[in-house]
Amino acid sequence: MKKPTPDEIGHGYDAFADLLDRLWGENLHHGYWNDASEDVSVDEAADRLTDRLAGLLTIEPGDRLLDLGCGIGEPAMRLAAAHKIEVVGVSISRRQVERANDRAVAAGLADRLSFQLADAMDLPFPDSSFDLVWALESLHHMPDRGHVLAQAARVLRPGGRVAIGDFILLPSADGYEAGAARVAEASKGVLSVISIDDYRSLIRAAGLEPGPTEDVSRYTRPSWDKAAERFAALREQAVPHIGAEQFDLTLSRFHAFSAEPSLGYALLTARKPA
Repeated sequence: MKKPTPDEIGHGYDAFADLLDRLWGENLHHGYWNDASEDVSVDEAADRLTDRLAGLLTIEPGDRLLDLGCGIGEPAMRLAAAHKIEVVGVSISRRQVERANDRAVAAGLADRLSFQLADAMDLPFPDSSFDLVWALESLHHMPDRGHVLAQAARVLRPGGRVAIGDFILLPSADGYEAGAARVAEASKGVLSVISIDDYRSLIRAAGLEPGPTEDVSRYTRPSWDKAAERFAALREQAVPHIGAEQFDLTLSRFHAFSAEPSLGYALLTARKPA
């Protein structure tokens, strides 16, 4: 199955920005629940996931962080405010970049936050220009994760750190290949997943050293059902844009992902040798 091109993904985010806001809120990524019955909002759970990933890193005041796939800037704003760092975000969605910059100005953080249109596959930054690279739920969109990790290694200063939050492939009773095939079929090629071990191999191949890693699959899984609930409530607004058939397919996909034991989620870190 053919994955969407970066231009197609960017245009998709541009075209459905309002729907994405209503579906995922300002974070545009999964949340973290201690258990599925916990009474925590999607927005609060998403902030928890940001904080959980940041907690695996050493972040020093004054550090310069590159956010790959920055969305509309919510995690970047949270990190900049909490840790007193400078953040540069990139996205292939022009609309997201414009909104992220507007939000940084409104929050009084424009002196330390900036966002620009750029492709993580070809980063427009000099070598060794960042202390941290952040990729929260963006690498599964990339045509080549290994290439993006190599780009991250290039722009990192020696001793710099990488933080990744992404979907992973978990072992299942009928094996990795069967699970991967089910995920690929349910997503129609949009969501590609690899195991934690394969992720670590890509990290090493990029010249980075794997660091602390957490399998948070059980804590993020409620995100799919929460997304399904929100999306179902948006039917009237969504169908004129994407059609009834695509709406029903997307809704069924959320339910399928929620029930798929092979689809998990991990927080990973890495370090560039000094």
